[in-house]
Amino acid sequence: MKKAWLFSSIAFVVLAVFSLYMSFQYPYKDRLGPGPGFFPFWLSLITGILSVLLVIQTARAKDERFSSESIRPKVEALLRIVYILAGLLAVLLFLNLLGFRIILFLFLMVVPIALGARSWWIVTVLAAIGSFGVFHIFYYGLKLPLPMGIFGI
Repeated sequence: MKKAWLFSSIAFVVLAVFSLYMSFQYPYKDRLGPGPGFFPFWLSLITGILSVLLVIQTARAKDERFSSESIRPKVEALLRIVYILAGLLAVLLFLNLLGFRIILFLFLMVVPIALGARSWWIVTVLAAIGSFGVFHIFYYGLKLPLPMGIFGI
């Protein structure tokens, strides 16, 4: 188990170094402020630092800490992962057909209920605020084109 943790941590270090290298392909600043290389640079730097710390922590840990853990998720956790991936796949498939507001509303309604949210009322209110609020901010505030769908909503 310790070898799996070390391998994963080192893989993240390699990914962070590659991302850092690729971020230098874009300008760090432009005339308006942070350029397209700003966020990739800092995200890869933070990921690299945290990954190196995880490698050190894993290498220094005693072997008995890893003996009882299993790398496979439990059935309940695996089902939650499947629910989220199925919801994201549905968003991908139906985004242009139904439009941003409707598909995001459905996603924000179905996934929390599938994950165990109990209050339908709160989930409905938060899904409405989330879908229509995010659309309003991005479409009208930031002037980003988002799919309207067949209903024009």
